[in-house]
Amino acid sequence: MLSFVGCGGSIFGLVSPSKSTSFLQIHSCKSPFKHRRSSCSLHTSFTMAIAREPESLVSDSVSSELPYSMKQYTLSDLSPSVKQQLLLRPKIDFSGTMSIVSPILRAVKEQGDQAVLEYTKKFDKVELSLHTLVLSPSDMGIPEISESVKCAIDVAFDNLVKFHKAQLRETLQVETMNGVVCSRVSRPIERVGLYVPGGTAVLPSTALMLGVPAMLAGCSEIVIATPPRSDGSVCPEVLYCAKKCGVTKILLAGGAQAVAAMAYGTALVPKVDKICGPGNQFVTAAKMMLQNEGEAMVAIDMPAGPSEQLCIADETSRADFVVSDLLSQAEHGMDSQVVAVVLPGFDMEKFKDELVHQMENLPRKEFAKVAISKSLVLHAKDRNEALQFSNEYAPEHLCIPSEKCEEYVSGIVNAGSVFLGPYAPESVGDYASGTNHSLPTYGYARMYGGVSVDTFVKYITMQRLNEDGIQNVGPHVEVLADVEQLFAHKNAVSIRLNSLKQSQQ
Repeated sequence: MLSFVGCGGSIFGLVSPSKSTSFLQIHSCKSPFKHRRSSCSLHTSFTMAIAREPESLVSDSVSSELPYSMKQYTLSDLSPSVKQQLLLRPKIDFSGTMSIVSPILRAVKEQGDQAVLEYTKKFDKVELSLHTLVLSPSDMGIPEISESVKCAIDVAFDNLVKFHKAQLRETLQVETMNGVVCSRVSRPIERVGLYVPGGTAVLPSTALMLGVPAMLAGCSEIVIATPPRSDGSVCPEVLYCAKKCGVTKILLAGGAQAVAAMAYGTALVPKVDKICGPGNQFVTAAKMMLQNEGEAMVAIDMPAGPSEQLCIADETSRADFVVSDLLSQAEHGMDSQVVAVVLPGFDMEKFKDELVHQMENLPRKEFAKVAISKSLVLHAKDRNEALQFSNEYAPEHLCIPSEKCEEYVSGIVNAGSVFLGPYAPESVGDYASGTNHSLPTYGYARMYGGVSVDTFVKYITMQRLNEDGIQNVGPHVEVLADVEQLFAHKNAVSIRLNSLKQSQQ
């Protein structure tokens, strides 16, 4: 059963241990599976199928208790089937979501800007007009924000530019045979859409994380979609970031309707070729549905899910640092995924004390407690076992607050972003170190990387052959074309080889 009022909100829920559904809430902050504002209001609620801990795991847990019902296991004692269950993420059933999103996409496709205005009024409770729906940052003045915020954004911007600029690749060129030169050049995706969650939440960091690589890639049209504030204006911090990143248009809309407007294009919103950025399940569903629709003809960055962190702690790791990392993830929301893998020598007693102490001092402890109660502490016998589990889990964020962190690096295979050493909390990557915080979740780090300059470019291969080149490679092409019985393919080579033979006589 699904009861829905607005599809711009974020989803958070409590898991019932005895049922296959959980009660979830949509909050007004519209954060990408990360509840960030204690002042946000409840939009609506519904039930959703979600995976939960199997009963069989109870007997496999370590007997000593942890605060907040946090569960712990010894990896070497687990059967393969139980270990596999620990690797599972909450299972979200998108079928109900898609049935809600589908008519929204259809309405925007048929009615354009008018549909976007109507859905913005319905879901965000903000009434805009055709004159205020789309903004041009270049025509707007510098927004009024505090100097400290402006300075922080400037530092984050500069670090992001330095790191992402280094990702730009020069043309690759190789002579594979005498007279056969192959090359690869990069070209920007011309028109891109960047989804920046907003509403009552302020998420300028997402605007930077998406805007900087798009700018450096050379995209000619950069459109940001972000929900309007309650007064119909754009978040000033997001506007400041947009101006720094050369954003050409800002669409004051969120949810599936904003994604649809960028995918199809409207009278006011340019049609884009690729849509990037995090969002709630309605945004994710819209992106997934539109990438498979021929008329929209739009690509997306990656699938999205609840944010997650895995932390590996050894005998050199400080318990207070480890707890602070775990809680920084847990406070995002009740659906946050938090896993600690601890090695022999790590101070578990100090860990327990710090968990209680730091939790009680959190303004958002009601959310963090729920996330921690569903989290895991896994005891590994050594570094290899810890890394093996981490690679199988493929976390969005991998924290290794160890003084021996460099000894782990070669063993890391699957992770969105890695935070090495005692003084590299996840927070620095979320905001200002220079790496990108738009990362694969839900185990997709096995086959996806995070957003980078490469996200906003495509590669074109070229080959140039002279007379020697076609004579060297041509006969081999003729043989392979014969094998595949493609006469015209063979003839395209043969006609050139025969022409050269005749000219040489």
